[in-house]
Amino acid sequence: FEPFGEHAVNASWVAVQELEKLGLGQDVDLHVTEVPVEYQAVQNLLPSLWKQYHPQLVVHVGVSGMATTVTLEKCGHNHGYSRLDNCNFYPESECCMEGGPDCIHSLIDMDAVCKRVNSSDLGVTVSVSKDAGRYLCDYTYYTSLFLGQGRSAFVHVPPLGKPYSAEELARALRAVVLEMLELMEHNTEKQLCQHSH
Repeated sequence: FEPFGEHAVNASWVAVQELEKLGLGQDVDLHVTEVPVEYQAVQNLLPSLWKQYHPQLVVHVGVSGMATTVTLEKCGHNHGYSRLDNCNFYPESECCMEGGPDCIHSLIDMDAVCKRVNSSDLGVTVSVSKDAGRYLCDYTYYTSLFLGQGRSAFVHVPPLGKPYSAEELARALRAVVLEMLELMEHNTEKQLCQHSH
């Protein structure tokens, strides 16, 4: 995401640019995009990104002033969007999608990802949350979960230096995304096994 409010530098975008330098290995195509902190822009941008790339997984990364760990969000919420965005706008309905489910969960088991990354001696602590904050992060996550039928994830990072550097955050994001992809592949293999009997 771009800067907003008190975040003159958005740690999420800085960390993702560092992640882009690191890459995810030869087998993974990584595409990064800076998302505006605007409800209407998100509504226009996300469908075009899903359409353009047909991704296996979309991982959104946002900053949270309250976070002290790298936080994996389990779900996106449809209602409660009354905080003004960078254009001083919020949806009249205060929701992402009128008539949509209250909450959409990621297909990815965030507890499993968290456990595996924390046991890997990375030097960055990962935690799990069920509340992405009812602002652009949550709004974007819900929209992406809807568009991708659950093939989306959201990671909140703390502001830079509180306590982690951009490089440390990028290493943590890399470990998290690779675990997510591995879990997704494992689940696909499991489904294939079940179908082939």
